[in-house]
Amino acid sequence: MFGRRVTLIDTPGFDDTTKSDTEILKMIASYLADAYRVNKKLSGVIYMHRISDFKMGGISKRNFGMFRSLCGEKTLQNVVIVTNMWGEVSEERGVARENELANDNALFKPVLEKGAQMVRHHNTYQSGQEILRRLVDNHPLPLQIQHEIVDEHKQVQQTVAGAELESKAIEEAKRQQEEEVRKHREAMEAVIRAQEEQRAREVEQARREQEAAEARAREEHERQLAQQAEDRRQEEERMQQIQRALEAEAAARRAEEERIQRIREEENRRAWEAEEERERHRREVERLRNERNDDCVIF
Repeated sequence: MFGRRVTLIDTPGFDDTTKSDTEILKMIASYLADAYRVNKKLSGVIYMHRISDFKMGGISKRNFGMFRSLCGEKTLQNVVIVTNMWGEVSEERGVARENELANDNALFKPVLEKGAQMVRHHNTYQSGQEILRRLVDNHPLPLQIQHEIVDEHKQVQQTVAGAELESKAIEEAKRQQEEEVRKHREAMEAVIRAQEEQRAREVEQARREQEAAEARAREEHERQLAQQAEDRRQEEERMQQIQRALEAEAAARRAEEERIQRIREEENRRAWEAEEERERHRREVERLRNERNDDCVIF
C-alpha cells in the first residue's frame, strides 16, 4: 500500500464485556512494549468515534482519557481521530456534532490543538485509504506507555495510563458505591413513602368512614327529629280534632239546651198565656156572675 508495507493493529476497547479494563491495558501495554524493544514504533494512531453518538457519555470520555494516557502529549501529532457512522445521521446534524467535538475543551479540542487531526470515514475503501495516507509518511514516535515501560522500567500500574486506570477504577468504585447508597436511599425513601402513603390512605379511609358514620348519625338524628315533629303534628292534629269534636259536641249541647230552653220558654209562655186566658175568663165569668147575680155560666 502506497509502495510500502503497512501493518494495522486492532486493539480492544476499554468497554469490553469479557475482559476488565486492567486486563485490556496489560494486553496493549505488553504488545507495545515488546514492539518498542525491537525498535518498532508507530507512525500513527487512529481513534474511532461514532458521529451518530450525539452525546459523549462517561464511558466514551474515560476511553478517550485512557487513549491520551497511552499516547502522551508528544505523539499527538501522529494521532488521527476518525468519525464514522455518517450514514446514520443527516449531513446537517453530523456537521453540527463534528463542530461540537472539535471545539469543546472537554472533548477533542485539546488534542487537535496539539497536532492531532480529525477526519471522516464514509465506509468506503477510498475513504479508508485517505485516512491511512495521512499517517504513512509520519515520523514514527514511541508512545508514552512504551517509553515508561521500556525506558523507565515502570510496571503497567505505575504508568500514567495505569495510574489513570486506577484513578478511574477508584472513581468507578466510588461511583458504584455512591450509586448503591443512592439506590439504597431511594429504596428506603420509596419504602417510607409507601408506608406514609399507606398511612395516609388509612387515615383518609378512617376519616371517610368517620364522616360517613357522622353523616349517618346526623341523618338518623334528623330522621328522628322529623319523626318526632311528625308525631307531634299528628298528635296536635288529633288533639285539635278532639277539641273540634268537643267544641262541636258542646255547641250541639248548647244548641239542644237552647232549643229545649226555647221550647220550655214557649211552653211557659203558652202556659202563662193559657193561665192568663183562664184568669181573664174567670174574671169575665166573675164579672158576668156579679152582673147577673145568680146566673150560672158554664164553659
